[in-house]
Amino acid sequence: MRRRLRRSALAAALLAAAALLGGCGSLGYYAQAIGGHLELMRRSRPVADVIADPATPPALRERLRLTQRLRDYAVSELKLPDNDSYRRYADLGRESAVWNVVAAPELSLTLKTWCFPIMGCVGYRGYYARAGAEAEAAALRAQGWETDVYGVPAYSTLGWSNWIGGDPLLNTFVDWPEGDLARLIFHELAHQVAYAADDTTFNESFAVSVERIGGRRWLAARADAAAQAADALARRRRDDFHALTRRTRGELEALYASALPPPAMRERKAAIYAALRADYATLKRERWDGYAGYDPWFAEANNAAFGVLAAYDELVPQFERLYDREGGDFVRYYAEVRRLAAMPRAERRATLATEATRGGPDGRDPHPP
Repeated sequence: MRRRLRRSALAAALLAAAALLGGCGSLGYYAQAIGGHLELMRRSRPVADVIADPATPPALRERLRLTQRLRDYAVSELKLPDNDSYRRYADLGRESAVWNVVAAPELSLTLKTWCFPIMGCVGYRGYYARAGAEAEAAALRAQGWETDVYGVPAYSTLGWSNWIGGDPLLNTFVDWPEGDLARLIFHELAHQVAYAADDTTFNESFAVSVERIGGRRWLAARADAAAQAADALARRRRDDFHALTRRTRGELEALYASALPPPAMRERKAAIYAALRADYATLKRERWDGYAGYDPWFAEANNAAFGVLAAYDELVPQFERLYDREGGDFVRYYAEVRRLAAMPRAERRATLATEATRGGPDGRDPHPP
């Protein structure tokens, strides 16, 4: 009986991983998803063993020690799950854990979704090999979709795999700057706190709220001056990026909701994207001292890429206000998010919008003027 239960748990974990990689598909798709996750787990080793291994490069050893301080902080200060996730390390020998495919219509920012009977619908489809993702994107483009393929450094199995070692640390992100590393770990752990099966934007925006709040607290309390300065520079660039793309997304949404005929809409769309790239060039020249980190994104930006951005930041301000309303208490905040996640999607969104506009736990505005 115990063996059957363990096999059932493994099957559930692997099906969850397959679902998180992007919904229904052929047996070949599931085979690559399940096989890819198994290979990832096979490569992982306990962090303590990697640190103690004389063959481990000193720089990696120090980064792994940092990850364990971050992991402990996530539990003690952010009240995130205390389990085996991010207590193991794997070198995958590649730059990304998976590659996601996203798609949107020619005149819309609404992402195509892939659905799974247990995990719900998601706006992406993941592959452990880039070639598979590119082939899927090519097939979608042939059907008239705009597509984007992007590498993902990590993904969460929502706690399903904790009994076999949890989600591991990976070479794909372990060398990131301290602030980015902290935010990624906090983000992925947040997915184990609450998950709405039919609402990618809700899930990602919640996790982003936790990464931002947690990242700020970690940097202020635990990071040295050099890490704080590096993160401040990166944050300025991120803020500029989001301001520019948010403005452009608003222009595109207004255009696609208008009554313009398709030919005129396509002409206006081309002008908006041309202006976006020109504004980026100006931003890079005037504020970023030639920093080119966002070059690939702007060169290939399309409706699918903008659809992904919306999923990650659309509801973040509402979640941050909800956190403030709960008095900055993570336990109460997570309980409220779990309550929202259990609601039907329309009710969830309406309740989040309403709850986030209320005052703090004593009835006062948590951010008075």
